[in-house]
Amino acid sequence: IKESFGRTQLTATTDFVDCGVGELIQPTMVSLPVSSIDYWETIEGMSVSFNDSLKVSDTYNLARFGQLTLSSGRLILPTNIYNAGSQQALDLADKNSRNRITLDDMNNAQNPDNVPFPAPGLSHQNTLRLGDSVTGLTGVIDYSFNAYRVLPTTTPQFTATNARTSQPELGESGSLKVASFNVLNYFNGDGAGQGFPTARGADTFEEFTRQSSKIVSALKEINADIIGLMELENDGFGSDSAIADLVSQLNAQVGEGTYNYVSLDQAGVGGDAISVGIIYKPATVALVGNAVTTNQSPFDFGNRQPLVQTFKEIASNEELTIAVNHFKSKGSCGSASGNNLDQGDGQGCWNELRTQAANGLISWLNTQPTGTSDDDFLIIGDLNAYGKEDPINAITNSNYHNLVADHLGSAGYSYSFGGEIGYLDHALASDNLASQVVDATVWHINADEPRIFDYNTEYKSSEQLLSYFAEDAYRASDHDPVIISLNLQSEVELIGDFDGDADIDRNDVTQFSMMVRRGETGDIQHDFNNDSVVNSLDVRALMSLCTRSRCATE
Repeated sequence: IKESFGRTQLTATTDFVDCGVGELIQPTMVSLPVSSIDYWETIEGMSVSFNDSLKVSDTYNLARFGQLTLSSGRLILPTNIYNAGSQQALDLADKNSRNRITLDDMNNAQNPDNVPFPAPGLSHQNTLRLGDSVTGLTGVIDYSFNAYRVLPTTTPQFTATNARTSQPELGESGSLKVASFNVLNYFNGDGAGQGFPTARGADTFEEFTRQSSKIVSALKEINADIIGLMELENDGFGSDSAIADLVSQLNAQVGEGTYNYVSLDQAGVGGDAISVGIIYKPATVALVGNAVTTNQSPFDFGNRQPLVQTFKEIASNEELTIAVNHFKSKGSCGSASGNNLDQGDGQGCWNELRTQAANGLISWLNTQPTGTSDDDFLIIGDLNAYGKEDPINAITNSNYHNLVADHLGSAGYSYSFGGEIGYLDHALASDNLASQVVDATVWHINADEPRIFDYNTEYKSSEQLLSYFAEDAYRASDHDPVIISLNLQSEVELIGDFDGDADIDRNDVTQFSMMVRRGETGDIQHDFNNDSVVNSLDVRALMSLCTRSRCATE
């Protein structure tokens, strides 16, 4: 017996002994997570059966190699729910590493004509989504290509426990809907069907047509009043631009004039190949002033320039400022240096630059760059940081509310990487706006779907170009859209809130009592007992108006 490239092999070729017919081998029962990675070596080459129902956690190599990853439950990326470097994050990373096994189709061919999972074969109509389940899996443990895997001895039976939904599911319906969507390098060539391949995105006009049909299908079902977009071709705002093309394609489906796009009086948004953008429904919201951006550090390198626009909801006459962002990715680590190198804490490289972007964005928004006096701000976009990483903590520490965390908790995700899920796509509401948010959700049309269903045509047979594709929302991008429902309300002054913290408590009572003693209470609106006089009796009357019992502070 010897190890060959990590696989345990029997090398004897002579002196075999025929022992006759023995009893049927009973499989060894296995549960995930295993006690240690080394445990797999002890059962390599053995027949095993998994005790529990397992979840599909990764299909990245499903169509190429016929492989997928299974785990006990979904694998949550540690820094999505725990601070980087914390013991909780380290413990979860260790648990995740022990809570996975590769299911292999035993076919060494690349891009096979038939992918057997799920039976009888993968297609757009017979999808296998992350979160789907398999029960009673039996097979033999093998080791190859640096991973332990199970070779099934019976056909795995999958159950669609994470089925597709036809529309985003919002628990409550507000009067205004805002969305954030990374559209996966939407490049339209020269705008006239030529100019392919592009710097990014589609290689041919055929691919672009396929891509556009899927993005438009998704936007149609999202049906938001305001949509922030990432990864648009940064080619300005003319009639041949990518954003103009997208709005034209969308309006062809939903009705002429339904959507328009926000523009700047300049050639594009910054100097990167891609940019952010905003589209909106003129029937429900109106532009207030002009859109603004900034190229000041840290938005002069790596981080794409933000785009900020104030809107007025026509029905309520209330204002809302949208800030669309796309921070530096976790890739291109070779050019990183200093604190931007991967620190090994789960946040990847360029974390310092993303954190600088978060702090710089807040500082800039605090200057009210659009000129609005309304404090309702919503930061959206692909921030390339998971829910508890430094850039997001920097924003929430500045009195912004993480709406995905608030409404979805640890179940929130918009992206899958290496079998682990988390959200890079965010909606962060200013303190004043947070109370006007009625719901927030993530529509799982992309992260859970096999990537083979996207618009690309390479490595697909003529039959697969049809069987793997549909002009619908599923795998329109690699990021899921985030959708927020709002009921905008007027800012009503709270009489008696002397310290301006949006409540009445003992701090306000104390401050008012001191004002009465000093004779600083000439304003009749402070006549809380309605006797037409402001005096010490109004202090007790104010106590009856406290927000919480016994005028407790929050």
